[in-house]
Amino acid sequence: MEQVSEVTADSDQILMAQYAQGDQGAFEQLYHKHKGGLYRYFKRQLGDSALAEDLYQETWSRVIKAAAGYEQRAKFTTWLYRIAHNLLIDHVRALKPVDSLSDPAGEEQSLEAVIPSDESGPDGRLEDEQKALLLKHCISLLPHVQKEAFLLNVEMGFTAAAIGEIAGVGMEATKSRIRYANQALKACVQQKMAGAV
Repeated sequence: MEQVSEVTADSDQILMAQYAQGDQGAFEQLYHKHKGGLYRYFKRQLGDSALAEDLYQETWSRVIKAAAGYEQRAKFTTWLYRIAHNLLIDHVRALKPVDSLSDPAGEEQSLEAVIPSDESGPDGRLEDEQKALLLKHCISLLPHVQKEAFLLNVEMGFTAAAIGEIAGVGMEATKSRIRYANQALKACVQQKMAGAV
């Protein structure tokens, strides 16, 4: 499995081409490399582990079905998350209303670093945990398009250009979504922290 960690973005396209020609090992490398981030993408958007798992599996199913026609027009990760984005949008449209897209209490704790505490020790850790829960709650309140852009940028490390390709919107719209998400989160966190004092 050490080959997976050495795989570069360019080699993802090579692996996908190899898989399209019947190399199962190439698919396994792609799957192992991207499985964690892709699952978290759905989990963070939906807050429902079972539903996240279903959409996650459907994404890989679509990758398998599309392998023969895969063209290297975009990075593999952009193509993969575009499939995931489309599945998520289909799900959201089928749900209306979408007020309960996220359950912040059920999410993993990987966003804790966004609002670090200056304190150390048990009290500091407790404060960090409280801030992380507060941030997750505020993220859950964001409009879907802002939440998606924010999470793809902050958690997955995608650039605004890649997020625009995934969501099918222009660069300026993507930058606006990220900017508005950051502003809304800052205001939400400040308001909740002021109310807790």
